[in-house]
Amino acid sequence: MASAANANLNAVRETMDVLLEMSRLLNTGLDMESLSICVRLCEQGINPEALSAVIKELRKASESLKASENCTS
Repeated sequence: MASAANANLNAVRETMDVLLEMSRLLNTGLDMESLSICVRLCEQGINPEALSAVIKELRKASESLKASENCTS
């Protein structure tokens, strides 16, 4: 039983490593933790396109906030 659990854990790690490499090749800007959260959300039924749109909007808002802070400094 323990060896099956270890094999499953190794498969999950390998899958996440492959996803992280794909993420880097596509310049998504997602780190392992963010990518892991996205994968879990998709596994729970969240629409991947909607999730992508939310991430893009959050990045735009963050950039806008940083730009406005730089203008007031």
